[in-house]
This record gives sequence, structure tokens and C-alpha cells, in this order.
Amino acid sequence: MKKTIYIILGCISVVLGVIGIFIPGLPTTPFLLLSSWLFYNSSKRLHDALHHSKWLGPYIRRFQEKKGVGWKTKAVSIICMWTMISISAFAVLENLHVRILLMALGVIGTCCVLFVVPNAKREK
Repeated sequence: MKKTIYIILGCISVVLGVIGIFIPGLPTTPFLLLSSWLFYNSSKRLHDALHHSKWLGPYIRRFQEKKGVGWKTKAVSIICMWTMISISAFAVLENLHVRILLMALGVIGTCCVLFVVPNAKREK
């Protein structure tokens, strides 16, 4: 029963992590790391599939090896985040206060990516 619950929660966490790639404010990496832990404790096959995933695997492995994230990845993340914020704020929303809040959250997210997320160490 516990394994089944972990697998279900792991799948939900993967979905939320992937959605977080496109939705500003929804974290991607913590959900993927949670999925990795849940699958590790429930299904070796799903854990290995997540870690060997072409798109998600390298980020998880890099984080678990404490190497951090490269500057190119950070730049792409920030560009994607601000693209979605801009679309939301200027094409969808009409309320000025919500636009300002969204922009403030974008600044916070950008600062987190730049200063909180560890930088990848160069291999020698």
C-alpha cells in the first residue's frame, strides 16, 4: 500500500514539476527531486526512468551530485520564466495590481535562480 501511494505521489510530483517549467512561481526542481525520492522508495524502474530521462535526468543527477546548475541553464530558465510572466501580465491580465504582483514575483524568482540555486562547478 505504501509503495502504491509513493508511486502515485511521485507521478503527481513529476507532472507538477513539468508544469512548473511553463508556469512562473511553480518550482520545477523540488518537485523532480521529490519524485526521485518517492520513486527511490517505491519503484526502481520509475526511479531509473526518471534519472535516465533525456529531458529531466541531467538536472536531477547534477543536483544530487551537488554540482548545481550551469549558467546556460539558469539563463534559459530565466528567459522562459519572463516569457510566461510577460504573456500572463500583458496578454491575459488586465488588473494593474495583479500585474505588479506578478512582476514582483518574477523578480523574486529571478533572484532565487541567480543567488540561491547553486552554480555548477567546472570539472577539471
